[in-house]
Amino acid sequence: MKILHTSDWHLGHRLHEHSQYEEHSLFLHWLSDYILQNQIDVLLLAGDVFDTGAPSAQSLKLYYDFLVNLRQTNCHSVFITGGNHDAPGTLDAPKELLHALSVQVVGKATEELCDEVFTVECNGEKLQVAAVPFLRDQDIRRAVAGESFDQITERYKLALMRHYHDVARICEENKPEKALTIAMGHLFAIGGKVSDSEQSIYVGNLGDIGAEDFPETFDYMALGHLHRAQKVGGKEHIRYSGSPLTLSFSEVNQEKQVLLIETKDAQIKEISPVVVPAFRHINRIRGTYDECVAKLQLIAQQEHALTPWVEVILERKPDAILSYTEINKVAEPLNVEVLRVTYSQTKEVNGAGQYAEQELDINDLDPVEVFRLKCKEEDFDLEQNPEIVDAFHEILQLVQGQ
Repeated sequence: MKILHTSDWHLGHRLHEHSQYEEHSLFLHWLSDYILQNQIDVLLLAGDVFDTGAPSAQSLKLYYDFLVNLRQTNCHSVFITGGNHDAPGTLDAPKELLHALSVQVVGKATEELCDEVFTVECNGEKLQVAAVPFLRDQDIRRAVAGESFDQITERYKLALMRHYHDVARICEENKPEKALTIAMGHLFAIGGKVSDSEQSIYVGNLGDIGAEDFPETFDYMALGHLHRAQKVGGKEHIRYSGSPLTLSFSEVNQEKQVLLIETKDAQIKEISPVVVPAFRHINRIRGTYDECVAKLQLIAQQEHALTPWVEVILERKPDAILSYTEINKVAEPLNVEVLRVTYSQTKEVNGAGQYAEQELDINDLDPVEVFRLKCKEEDFDLEQNPEIVDAFHEILQLVQGQ
């Protein structure tokens, strides 16, 4: 059996207000061709299908066209779980219709945990899939009046791990003879390396969850949320596939991939990264004005299917301040588009204001980081008031859920 693990498509994503529709379209065509040519049997999509809870008609069309086109391939089953960016209602609404296409969708935690466990058979082999979505606090933990911050975070962690252990128990009780068991998840596991494009997941201490906390029942953990492909705790069978596209300039040096899991006789024989082509070259260049102009010209001289996007980081000199407009005048006749210009020199300013002088802007910052910087600017000690951070996380999740 051949299983493909992917996640974090973020359909509808915009990089500095520039639509990535073309890259997403090319990626999904590439993925369909790969599944067809390599006779993939099962596809796992571990959350963040869309970038927002209210995806555009264009993003929805990409998603549904891809799923319909899979009917022309060897893929027997598709499993899709919700992520923290996804609105559960958007994913779950057509689940009965998609079921007819052998597509199983779990947008949010189910009332009956057995509804998150599926069994499929192909090529004479059996596979159990525990399709666990992003677990929101309100879905798995009952509020208790008067709880402290530490009690809330500890109860959430326990509720999250209980969910996985309960699903594992259902898998064990219903496991067919000689079957492989795979679990899906969308969360942050301790030790994972992040980039600038991931959104923090409530609760603050979710990072306490490590590889050792997952049940041994699962032969493989197909995780989503972190955009860098990586193993968790050095475990070969607990992995993030990462995002297939570059979603921020902090990811320009990452090799994007999906993961191919090959099985035989109810055992995993090999886990192989499959490199996703760079459909659009996204570059970060640094240096003096003249050096950056030369680098822009070099990029423009190369052949590209899509216009390259560039971030320019200028080394500031005391007698010259070069603006975004001036750099864009240089780039205008070239086959290149500058999305962002920053300076590498940092002005010593405390709080949120320091980012006006750094190589960061508000579009790159996590909402929680902006909140922390503002509190620092106002001399409000968050370390002494951790419940305020928790309250901000909860409000943020409620707003993003809407």
